[in-house]
Amino acid sequence: MRVGQGIDVHRFSNDAERELWLGLVRIPGAPGLEGHSDADVATHALCDALLGAAALGDLGRHFPDDDPATTNVTSATLLSSTMELVRDAGWKAVSGDVTIIAQQPRLVPFMEAMSTELSALVGALVSVKATTTEGLGSLGRVEGIGAMAVVLVEEMT
Repeated sequence: MRVGQGIDVHRFSNDAERELWLGLVRIPGAPGLEGHSDADVATHALCDALLGAAALGDLGRHFPDDDPATTNVTSATLLSSTMELVRDAGWKAVSGDVTIIAQQPRLVPFMEAMSTELSALVGALVSVKATTTEGLGSLGRVEGIGAMAVVLVEEMT
């Protein structure tokens, strides 16, 4: 068995049309995050944790942000591709845990759906929770959203 961790942070976009995606769920009425892809920090942190657990590096190594082929790619595609890399390396996910760090918006109504969507693609339970920074730092000043993830993987037999 191995453990992997991942962290991702994105600033809010100035594009009023950009949608906010977290944990593969669209969050209506909230500003989107800036990024090369859909900027879903929760899913990106989970991908990094999975890649790390399989000793495969990080998301940027496999899907660089200067690659035109990944412009506006969905995080569902990134997570599916990540799971393929992890499986090809001989590992499968046992469990995952994601913490979203956001002063705003309130995420409680969406966390169950996030867990369901992420778990379906990972093939194991992924729990999702959220916290604030109590107004401290750039995330507390509502300049963006961050996420941390940890996963447990086991060797496939």
